[in-house]
Amino acid sequence: MNALSMDELKSLVEKRSGPFVTISLPTQRAGVETRQNPIRFRKLLHSAEESLIAGGLKPVDTQLLLAPARKLLEDPLYWQHQDEGLAVYIAPGFLRHYKLPVKPDERVVVADRFHIKPILNMLSGERRFHILAISQNRVRLLKAHPGGAREVEFKGVPASLDEAMKYDLTEKQLQFRTLTNTRPGKGDAVFYGLGAPSDLTKERILQYFHQIDNGLCRLLRDQRTPLVFAGVDYLFPMYREVNTYDGLMDRAISGNPDGMGPDELHKRAWAIVQPHFEKTRLEAADNYHKLAGTPRVSNKISQVAPAAHQGRVEVLFVQTGALAWGSYAPEVGAMHEYETHQPGSEDMLDFAAVHTLLNGGTVYALDGPQMPNGSSVAAVFRY
Repeated sequence: MNALSMDELKSLVEKRSGPFVTISLPTQRAGVETRQNPIRFRKLLHSAEESLIAGGLKPVDTQLLLAPARKLLEDPLYWQHQDEGLAVYIAPGFLRHYKLPVKPDERVVVADRFHIKPILNMLSGERRFHILAISQNRVRLLKAHPGGAREVEFKGVPASLDEAMKYDLTEKQLQFRTLTNTRPGKGDAVFYGLGAPSDLTKERILQYFHQIDNGLCRLLRDQRTPLVFAGVDYLFPMYREVNTYDGLMDRAISGNPDGMGPDELHKRAWAIVQPHFEKTRLEAADNYHKLAGTPRVSNKISQVAPAAHQGRVEVLFVQTGALAWGSYAPEVGAMHEYETHQPGSEDMLDFAAVHTLLNGGTVYALDGPQMPNGSSVAAVFRY
């Protein structure tokens, strides 16, 4: 299973030999219904095989192309641990598959490039966030999106509160320790436990949090992705006191994060950031309506697709279940639209979304009723 990122998107769209097969399907997460997951996938592989042969690929070459994907059917555990959906990308010598947090359309697309639309919501810059998990034993920074979270290297800060403070900080019981200084018989008494820390302990924690904040701002410079704090209750107000990163969320994940793996942290963080993302989407749609009737917006794919390729699209809304077949020749700036799939054509909604992302724009893949103008595409241009 691959983790989605902009580097992954670039890998999917880079030039390589075809043909290209994209398979998306809803999946069951638990129970006996998970047995349907490999059955559905096998049927979609058969549909892909038929399309490839109908397109002129020899049966033996078709078998070779699909063989790595068929190996997924040999792993029962793989199919018992799915999310809401699955997207699989197949090309000669190339296989990628991604768990999806929302159910996609069940579809097979055989074309001259991969169909990216099933994974759009996991790639949009407006739906990425970070989780900062701090405990006595370790400090973790996780990079996250709607589909999951993974830990990233966090350089330039001590690895734990213990390392930074040189003594234990624990929730389990009230403890006492004398920290000796350089003079024999002298020391500072420090109490800490479930309640608020002593003044001396707080001062040292704040110093440590300054180190974390500095390291975080270096790592995430020029970013404004939401940041969710995870830690015991009394640490969050202290961290907010020193924080200088603009994206820190007002709510935090409460409790000792040591017992929380990436999946649990992601689940609890997503409940915090999802309303933020929804608000951002509604504000973007409102901006589109305010600009309606000006050259800054369009709902015509013949205008939107070339503009996306040229880097002019700032915000793009595309309907997930819609297809707009066509072709674009960038060397002459000419786009052609077709009623149905033709040799050499591709889904221009997908084309526009990919190039919007590659050029630093924001993409919202929405159901029809959520689209800001009722059409299959809507764009706000940078200029």
